[in-house]
Amino acid sequence: MTISINGNKYYRTAEACATAGISKNTFLRWVREGVYKDILHRDRRGWRLFTEEDLKRLKEEANKTS
Repeated sequence: MTISINGNKYYRTAEACATAGISKNTFLRWVREGVYKDILHRDRRGWRLFTEEDLKRLKEEANKTS
């Protein structure tokens, strides 16, 4: 479920990963290994909030071929 803050649309980690076609574990591994730069926006609980640009970047990473 997307959320809106100050007119900006954000996606939570599970939704962003599902949209990109990867698991949450894969995303967290990529962040840990430095493959994917971590998300800058977080909610008050510290949960990641993906912008449209973050989601686009995640999809591009997920679609790369080795």
